[in-house]
Amino acid sequence: MISFSSFYQQIADSNLQHWLEELPAILGKWQREHKHGNLPKWEKVLNKLHYPAPTTIDLFNGVQIGDGSQLTTGQAEKLKNLLGLFQPWRKGPFQIHGINIDTEWRSDWKWDRVKEHISPLENRTVLDVGCGSGYHMWRMLGAGAKRVVGIDPSPLFLCQFEAVKRLAGNEHPVHLLPLGIEELPPLDAFDTVFSMGVLYHRRSPIDHLLQLRDQLRMGGELVLETLVIDGDENAVLVPEDRYGKMNNVWFLPSVDALMLWLKKCDFTDIRCVDVDITSMAEQRSTQWMKNESLVDYLDPNDVSLTVEGYPAPKRATIIAIKNQPNHDLV
Repeated sequence: MISFSSFYQQIADSNLQHWLEELPAILGKWQREHKHGNLPKWEKVLNKLHYPAPTTIDLFNGVQIGDGSQLTTGQAEKLKNLLGLFQPWRKGPFQIHGINIDTEWRSDWKWDRVKEHISPLENRTVLDVGCGSGYHMWRMLGAGAKRVVGIDPSPLFLCQFEAVKRLAGNEHPVHLLPLGIEELPPLDAFDTVFSMGVLYHRRSPIDHLLQLRDQLRMGGELVLETLVIDGDENAVLVPEDRYGKMNNVWFLPSVDALMLWLKKCDFTDIRCVDVDITSMAEQRSTQWMKNESLVDYLDPNDVSLTVEGYPAPKRATIIAIKNQPNHDLV
C-alpha cells in the first residue's frame, strides 16, 4: 500500500504542520475507499520497481533520471514493460534510465512558457493543484523549490508519480496527495500555488479561485493557466454539452473576464503573461497514450473549431498576488 508517512514526517516541523490535524484521517479514508479497482494492481507493479539508484538526475532541463548506462538490455526492457502498465501517460515527457516516456502532452513546452514569468522558486514551498502525474512538480524542484506538494485525486496519476519517485531515489522533497482542492483546509502557507488546466473543469470558478487563495500566504503568488476565449470582460463561454468531446468543461472566460474574477477575489498585481493556441504537436496520441487526442477533438474541416463548433483550445497564463482583503465596511 502506498504510504504517506514520510510526508507527515517532513511537514511535522514546517509551516504545514497544522495540516496534520486533518490530513491522516482524510488520506486514511481515501485508502479505504480504493482497496478495489485498479489501485491494488498498480501497487503490485510499483513493488517490482527495484532498480539501482540513478547516478545522474537532471530536473532543470527536463525530467531525466539516469542515462541508461546502469541497466542491462534485459533490465531496461523489463522496466519499459512495467512502466507501460501505467498507461495512459498524459503529462511529461520523462526520460528514465534511457527510456523515453513520450506522453500525450509536451508539458515541457508549457513549463518553458511559464518559467520566465514567475517569481524565482528557490527555497519556496509550492503547491501544484491538479498536478497530474507530477511532471511540473519535478521541474519546480529543479528550479530550486524547497518543497513541492501536488494534489490530484486520480489513483493512476498517483501511481505514475510514485513510479518516477521510486526510480529517482525517493528522498526528494516532492509529494503527491490524492486529493481535490476542496478537501484541503485553508493553509495560508504556500509561497507559490500553481493551477494549470483545472479552472475550466470546476463548476464554480470563483470558488476555485478562493480555494487557491486560501492556500497562499499573504503576498504569495498564484500561477493560473486555463482555457480562454476572445472577448471583453463580460465574455464567457458556457458549453451547452461537451467541449472538445469533454463533458466536464463548465466556463471558458476571456482573459479580461478572468482578470476581473481574480480582482474580485482579492488578488493584485494581476497580469497575463502568455496566450497560446494549443497545437497538435503539443497534444497528440503516442505509444504511451493511445487514446484519442487533440486532432480527434477538432473539426476536421476547420481546426480553428472544436467538433462541437466552439473556438479551438486557447490557453492563457495569468499571474497574481494574494492581497489583504479590502471589502467595504457596512
